[in-house]
Amino acid sequence: MSLLEDTVEFAENPEPRCPCVLLLDTSGSMQGPALDALNQGLVAFRDSLNQDALARMRVEVAIVTFDSHIKVACDFVTADQFEPPQLTAQGLTLTGSAILKALDVVQARKATYRANGIAYYRPWVFLITDGQPQGEPDDMLEKAKIRLHQEEADKKVAFFAVGVEDADMQQLGQLVVRTPLKLKGLNFRELFTWLSVSMQRVSHSRPDEQVALPPPGWGTV
Repeated sequence: MSLLEDTVEFAENPEPRCPCVLLLDTSGSMQGPALDALNQGLVAFRDSLNQDALARMRVEVAIVTFDSHIKVACDFVTADQFEPPQLTAQGLTLTGSAILKALDVVQARKATYRANGIAYYRPWVFLITDGQPQGEPDDMLEKAKIRLHQEEADKKVAFFAVGVEDADMQQLGQLVVRTPLKLKGLNFRELFTWLSVSMQRVSHSRPDEQVALPPPGWGTV
């Protein structure tokens, strides 16, 4: 979005924003039923968010995909404008680089809010991956871990991680602050419905308020 488009958008909709980055693994191992279910889950996420009038105006969604490349597949838009892209899978799993990119995207969006006098809630980043990091230098994961832990400690971001199928949950747990959850089967629809309800609850709260989230019935520790 250009600066002018941002200014017009915020003038027309000055509501506080709840930014949510979906950080999605599109490496080759996701090809097939997992990716089909993920694409269907994104549609369910859009449909559920748009049932809530306030969430439609306040929740902003961005999608960052990672395989052998890191890509902003969808820049921040409010839920009422969110159209899920049709994701495809190929390549390796640049997890550390992807985490750093997602944190950069969040940082840039917060700067845009501040420049336009828009209040905002703590941004969420929601990582979904089915494999082990591969295809990047070892120190990239360590850089991502250090920065992520620091930004969580400073309350700059709330980072959630979900492992799919054969994901290395132990390694994922060492990387993130919050205990990662293992998706039951390919139940992306239930996961994204939960995420939508959670974002709706946040959007109905005050920006500095603690919000009780629904239990994640779609996942296990």
